[in-house]
Amino acid sequence: MGISTLLLASVVSSLGGLVYGYEMGIISGALLQLKAEFSLSCVQQEAAVSSLLVGALLASIVGGSLIDHRGRRNSILLSNVLILAGSLVLLISSFSALLVGRMTVGFAMCISSMSCCIFVSELVPPERRGFLVTLYEAGITVGILAAYTMNYFLSDCNRGWKWMFGLAVVPTVIQLVSTCFLPSSTQESLSQSSQSETDLMSSDGVENKKVQYSSIFLFQRKDNMRIRTVLGLGLVLFQQFTGQPNVLFYASTIFHSVGFQSNSSAVLASVGLGSVKVIATLTSMLFSDRVGRRPLLISGCSVMALGLITIGLLSGYSEMNAERPCNSDSININTTHLPHLAVSNQTLFDRPLEESQSIFNNHAQDGDEVLDTLASSPGIHGTAVNWIILVCMMAVVSAYSVGFGPMTWLLLSEIFPAAIRGRAFAFINCFNWAANLLVTFTFLNFIDVVGLSGIFLLYGVTAVAAAVFLYFMLPETKGKTLEEIDKELRLNKFYHSEDCCSIISRRGFSRQYQRVHCQVVTSG
Repeated sequence: MGISTLLLASVVSSLGGLVYGYEMGIISGALLQLKAEFSLSCVQQEAAVSSLLVGALLASIVGGSLIDHRGRRNSILLSNVLILAGSLVLLISSFSALLVGRMTVGFAMCISSMSCCIFVSELVPPERRGFLVTLYEAGITVGILAAYTMNYFLSDCNRGWKWMFGLAVVPTVIQLVSTCFLPSSTQESLSQSSQSETDLMSSDGVENKKVQYSSIFLFQRKDNMRIRTVLGLGLVLFQQFTGQPNVLFYASTIFHSVGFQSNSSAVLASVGLGSVKVIATLTSMLFSDRVGRRPLLISGCSVMALGLITIGLLSGYSEMNAERPCNSDSININTTHLPHLAVSNQTLFDRPLEESQSIFNNHAQDGDEVLDTLASSPGIHGTAVNWIILVCMMAVVSAYSVGFGPMTWLLLSEIFPAAIRGRAFAFINCFNWAANLLVTFTFLNFIDVVGLSGIFLLYGVTAVAAAVFLYFMLPETKGKTLEEIDKELRLNKFYHSEDCCSIISRRGFSRQYQRVHCQVVTSG
């Protein structure tokens, strides 16, 4: 595989990630304008956000067969065409068109994400696979940052949401043109992989015959597929149930709720969040092939748990926690009432001059009361809490971007056999998008039930459970070819530490000693 082809494939994958991240993040700021223009209820807001996920869920159901039978390159081209079509639909000023357009874009995003990750993983050598596959996640984080930046600059523009959605066309067109110059498929790589698998089966005394792969094969004990499937499902479900989708989709709403009262300040805080996410993902790319997948995931989950629980404990001071968003009109980013001064860092100087004068005129008859309110409000305390929450939110996003963000998709592209990789990836991705949809669509109404504090505490407990699951179940795939990974998993064992086992093996210890000291996990 030539360097130019590998470089071009990496560019296409990164652009796919950029479009994915942009479409995921842009709704955070666009939702503020859409709510005002279409007078959206909480359920309609959740529908606007979740429609993208509905399309992605549908694509995950049919996308696996498409990728395996029509090829990775053709699937990427199809996703480009669908994103362009969906972006045009989004320019229509109606709520129904908004839902249809977002569903179309979501369908395309899902196809693109699976195709890009599999395409690159099958092209690159083992020592570079971690870095190059995680380029897709790097593209996602850059796309999210670009989305938050556009949200900030277009937050005060009339119908700025149309520009927000429409700008996704630019990287999509570039990806479409670049993909046309890629090889038609990775069929040569797949053939070599299948031949290697056949050779491995023969060397292990397994009957050399063609395996008829189907989706049912994912649930069978043969080749340890059941354990692989459980591992894949655990990765994507814990990834979603730790609440990361809501941090992305509702970032501006969350920051507004904990004290960043103006439109621009809430969106600007989201831009800071996106910047941290980019830096953390780039760091993960550099260390994925050096440190390994397992340490990054487990440490990332631990930091996420600490940050989420801290946010849960501190967000009891927030306005949203006290005043339920779906039972009132309180979440209006452009409106902040005077009593809110007692629980946030908002001051009259954050308001337009005319509004500030109006407030003082309306309260001229009881000016002393206004002064007493301002003097007694714990602004310093509220500001400190807000900044601690912001720092914790950035820590959570950083930990996710080092662990779950890139490592999940890297591992999913490694642990399944080549012949069924597309369908296995799609099957796992189906649960990923279903969980994403569930978490996102219920967020505002769930806050009505348990409050912002309760929901973040629940996310924190889930992160603790994820760390425990990964500690006992996650293999280390660093530095191994796809065939070597498949052989280890097919033989019903995998090692938690590649270095440990290689040292022990070189020193001639028995297989029983390796099984005890290298923490071999068996399927039973």
